[in-house]
Amino acid sequence: MCRYDKYEAFIFDLDGTLIDSMPGHYAAWLQTAADFGFDVDEAWYHTRGGSPTLLTAKSLVEEKSLDIDPAVLAAHKTQQFKAIMEDHLEILPFAEVARHFAGKKPMAVGTGTLTDIAERMLEKTGLLPLMDVVVGADQVSAHKPEPDTFLRCAERLNVAPEKCLVFEDAVFGINAAKAAGMDVIDVRVTDIGLD
Repeated sequence: MCRYDKYEAFIFDLDGTLIDSMPGHYAAWLQTAADFGFDVDEAWYHTRGGSPTLLTAKSLVEEKSLDIDPAVLAAHKTQQFKAIMEDHLEILPFAEVARHFAGKKPMAVGTGTLTDIAERMLEKTGLLPLMDVVVGADQVSAHKPEPDTFLRCAERLNVAPEKCLVFEDAVFGINAAKAAGMDVIDVRVTDIGLD
């Protein structure tokens, strides 16, 4: 029996799980920081995995004592990312799980990225048709590590949370899945296991 058989639905994080868009997000933050006159480094960026842009902007404003509205900072970064993202989309190995089970199990993407951007990324990589539901940061008020994103996915898939399996690459998302009462696979340390 395949380890996936006992689950009724799958929920995938997007950035770092299905698609490696992290270099694009980092490049967008670098440009945003330069435009507003402060610095960010890669070590800092990797602590923010799974965090929506607005929360990252709020964190930056606090950490660096910036006199900038976090919403303005987040909007600027989002525009930067939209402009360059198509050059930074690499499909990751766990997308193969989604391809394998497409049409066999309901599947969702639950992401800290805004829904329209997430759908565009999925469309550009050919993964959008595999998904029944996309839940982005604009669809919930509490973000990862809170469980709301994944619970909203389960609700829209019409599957009980405990029957969903989450695929994640970030601590925020892993904690969110556990808080939602879902099993979770850390794609950084697990093989695909389709055989």
